[in-house]
Amino acid sequence: MQNKPITFQFISEPSDVNYGGNVHGGSVMKWIDQAGYACATTWSGNYSVTVYVGGIRFYEPIKIGEVVRVDAQVIYTGKSSMHISINVFSRNLKQPTFDKKTHCIIVFVAVDENGKKLPVPVWVPETEEEKQQELYAKRLMDLRTQIEDEMKPFL
Repeated sequence: MQNKPITFQFISEPSDVNYGGNVHGGSVMKWIDQAGYACATTWSGNYSVTVYVGGIRFYEPIKIGEVVRVDAQVIYTGKSSMHISINVFSRNLKQPTFDKKTHCIIVFVAVDENGKKLPVPVWVPETEEEKQQELYAKRLMDLRTQIEDEMKPFL
């Protein structure tokens, strides 16, 4: 199966504004979830649900009226889970190039109509970059396990 990135492009709108006059972080998180959902559902061929969003990093604000691009791509698959790398870029309409504004990894699980997990097609990295992305996803899984162990007494 070919792992093509899912890309959304649109112009940020005044309704996306925060109190500082930039795009609200919640709007960016919504776009991340939407692109991730489209990527996971396309890959799995089934309805998919978000189970984890981690390490979201906002590098720079997005201005209202900028062109926004959200790229989502599978970087690791488990039995029913898909780790999706999401990068958010923006550019002024008068500029030709996009600048990276946000990055995160989001994990989806394919489910049936009763919410039961379904198997997903295996993604096999081919290029060196894809192999590095898969290692990145695996390292993040290990870190999540450590964090969850630390949190157990407080949950």
